[in-house]
Amino acid sequence: MESPVGTFLTFIVILALLFVAVAIKKSIRVVPQAVALIIERLGRYQTTYHAGLHFLIPFIDKVRARVDLREQVVSFEPQPVITSDNLVVSIDTVIYFTVTDPKSATYEIANYITGIEQLTVTTLRNVIGSMDLEQTLTSRDQINGQLRGVLDEATGRWGIRVNRVELKAIDPPASVQGSMEQQMRAERDRRAAILTAEGVKQSQILEAEGEKQSAVLRAEGQAQSAILRAQGESRAILQVFDAIHKGDADPKLLAYQYLQMLPQIANGTASKLWVVPTEFTSALGSIAGAFGGQQPPKGFEPSEQRSTSGGIDVDLPESALQDPAEALREARGQVDEAAAEATSAGISSGSPSSKKAEAGQAPQTPPPPPEELGGYPPAPNV
Repeated sequence: MESPVGTFLTFIVILALLFVAVAIKKSIRVVPQAVALIIERLGRYQTTYHAGLHFLIPFIDKVRARVDLREQVVSFEPQPVITSDNLVVSIDTVIYFTVTDPKSATYEIANYITGIEQLTVTTLRNVIGSMDLEQTLTSRDQINGQLRGVLDEATGRWGIRVNRVELKAIDPPASVQGSMEQQMRAERDRRAAILTAEGVKQSQILEAEGEKQSAVLRAEGQAQSAILRAQGESRAILQVFDAIHKGDADPKLLAYQYLQMLPQIANGTASKLWVVPTEFTSALGSIAGAFGGQQPPKGFEPSEQRSTSGGIDVDLPESALQDPAEALREARGQVDEAAAEATSAGISSGSPSSKKAEAGQAPQTPPPPPEELGGYPPAPNV
C-alpha cells in the first residue's frame, strides 16, 4: 500500500504533465490560407499571424480575432426608400467586400458587417431621394456606382475594400406596378399596331407596283399586237392593190361588180331609199358597149402575167365571162327585184309626204332594149 506522500507526488506529476500538454497546445498555432489571427499579449495588440505555423507564449499571448481575408458577399434585407416623387419603393442590396487590414477591421469598428449595412441604407436613401421612380428603375448602374464610391471611402479606414454594390430588386407599390403594367401593355400594343400598319403599307405598295407592272406589260402587249395587226393589214392591202393593178381592171369590170352588189345593198329590211351614183350611167354604157360587140381595149390580155412596182407576182386565171345577153338579163332582173323590194318597203311604211317620194315608190317601167337606145342602157330613176 502506497503512502500518502507517494500518492501526492503522483498527483503532482500528473498535474505537471497536463500543464505541459496544455501549454504546448496553446503555444502552437497553425493558421490556414486566407485567414489572419490577431494576437494580443497581456491584453495589448502584439502581431498578426497569417498562413503558416506559429508559436505563442502560453497563458501570455492570446488570439483576439480570426479574420477571413476572402471576398465576402452580404445580402441585406429590403429597405423602404422614398423617391423624389413621394413614392415608397423597397430595395434589396448586395455588397461584395474584402478585408484588407485585419487589425483595422478588428480595432477600428466593433462589427463591420453592421456598419456596412447601415452605411448602405443611409447612402441609398440619399441617392434615391434625388431621383424619381422612372430614373430609379432605369439608373441601376448609376446608383451602384454612387453607392460603391461612398461605401469604399467610408470603409477604407476600417480596413475593408468594397468591390461591388448591386441592387437586387426594386419593388414599387402594388398600385404603381399595375399602372406600369398597363403602360407597358399600351406601349406594346402601340408598337404592334405600328408594325401591322407598316406591313399593310408595304403589302399595298407591292400590290400596287405589281398591278402597275402588269398594266404596263398588258399595254405593251396590246400595242405590239395592234402594230403587228396594222402591219398585217397594210401588207394585205398592198397585195390586193398590187393584184388589182396587175389584173389591170377597167371601168367595165368595176361596173359589173357594182351590179352584183346592188341586190345586197337593197336587201336590208330598213332600207327605204338607196342612191345610185351618177357614174353608174356611164358604167352601164360601158357594159352595154362591151356586150354589143365592141372589142376589148388594146393590150388587154386576161391570161397575161404582169408585174407591179411592188415586186409581187400574181398569176391571174383566165376570165370565163358568161354570154353578154344572158348577163344583161340577169343584171336587169336583179335591178327590178331591188326596185320592187324598195317600193314595197315604201308602201308598207305609209303614205308618202311628197310627190317626189310618191314617184319614187311607184313601180318603174322596164327600160327598152339597148339596141333601141343605140347600145346604151337608160339611167335608172333615183
